Amino acid sequence: MANMEDRESIYGSNYSQSSVPVTPPGLEAIYTECRRLYPDQPNPLQVTALVKYWLGGPDPLDYISMYAHPGDENRGIPPHWHYISYGLSDLHGDGRVHDHSFRLNGTEGPSGFGFELTFRLKREPGETNPPTWPATLMQALSRYVFQTENVLFRGDHIPWHMPLDGSESRIQHMLMAEDAQLLPITTPLGCVNFVQIIGVCGEELCAAQHWTGPGVIELIRSIPCAGGPWLITDMRRGETIFEIEPHFQDRVDTGIETEGSNLSGVNSRCSWEEPGDGGDDFYNEDERENRMLEERRNSNNEERPQISDFDSEQIKATLKRGLSGSRPGHFARREFEYDNGNRIQSRKQSFDSTASSDGPTELLRTRCLESVHLKFNLEAGSLLPLALKGRLKHGRHFTFMSALNDTAITLVSTSVNGSIADENHPFAAHGPWLQVLLTDDFLDEMICDIEELCNPDEMLCPKTFSWPERRLCITVLSDEV
Repeated sequence: MANMEDRESIYGSNYSQSSVPVTPPGLEAIYTECRRLYPDQPNPLQVTALVKYWLGGPDPLDYISMYAHPGDENRGIPPHWHYISYGLSDLHGDGRVHDHSFRLNGTEGPSGFGFELTFRLKREPGETNPPTWPATLMQALSRYVFQTENVLFRGDHIPWHMPLDGSESRIQHMLMAEDAQLLPITTPLGCVNFVQIIGVCGEELCAAQHWTGPGVIELIRSIPCAGGPWLITDMRRGETIFEIEPHFQDRVDTGIETEGSNLSGVNSRCSWEEPGDGGDDFYNEDERENRMLEERRNSNNEERPQISDFDSEQIKATLKRGLSGSRPGHFARREFEYDNGNRIQSRKQSFDSTASSDGPTELLRTRCLESVHLKFNLEAGSLLPLALKGRLKHGRHFTFMSALNDTAITLVSTSVNGSIADENHPFAAHGPWLQVLLTDDFLDEMICDIEELCNPDEMLCPKTFSWPERRLCITVLSDEV
């Protein structure tokens, strides 16, 4: 760890003393905001990247400052550690990390990726130094952002599937919110938002997936011991918000029914194929299951996106956020693009679950299929009830994008504009991207038939759901296959 004043000796040689300040302009802008919040802590402890990212180091964040916040008992804010990152935004403005920092239209655009990460961790009694594991967590998330160029926003949720601090804690996933104190700032290199990480339990993550991230965040904010007004993570929290306030589950269920879900897609294990022309072949599932199991084993040997093994395990198959802001044409090619397996070549449009979809690209031929067999692993299959009840029943769409290759499956309702599938041709493929249109009457039937997917832990896999008259078959496989 190092003090903030060390930055001057590191950066001084990179700038002309006569024309620009010693401290890089982006770094100075964030540091000024932190001094406003913590005037009594001008030199906070920091975790520093030993080898900077632009010199080939693995950690994109130059620094992570750690401040001691005294809390406010009257407002339900306990003493806590406040972590703030430096590096997702453009700190330097000279192109060493982020390209095109200086804009012709001034500072109205984003600086770098346009945000920095923050985290508030409840301070344990007698604790005199901040734990450093949050810095490791923030670096892992930053590597994901740099490698995929998917920006994090308020309301996003991140499945992590292990305690954030490596303990036995129930806090094993994350939601993202606006930092309670750090408001957006404008630096000489563009605008910077501060996105706060919130540690949550599995049940809270599930609620955010099925309903909305912001909705669940507001529930957490209302319970002091779960996060309170400043959304402070307590790794020793042993109860979910639904155990503390059982009626919260009714609020989530009502929200799903009345508002639907704002999760419009996930990266997952999925595939699709058109069965043979013969009707018997379509329904001979025993042989098809054996073929599918073999395909799954073979797929494990396929080259995956070049995210590090650590990040791939932690974030699973990338962040589970909406895909509707991405042009449908993007579904027909790999989501990750790398230069020598390391650096991104160009910024892609970030996923935004509230944006509308444009029409598909015409570079690939669109064809209609007579019948379709969809295949999902259990984790993806367990989201099918959400896709049908939380999305399609509300006139929306839901996309499963393969984490192994370029395959994508989009389920659409009859209300979705721009779909390449229609009621006369409910199965339409655009290269490896398949659209399946489900009519309202079929939706009700499917929701009833796949009810057991609402309790995936109790289901035996492989499990096949078949609708012969609709020419549709869905197989759900174990995650271990």
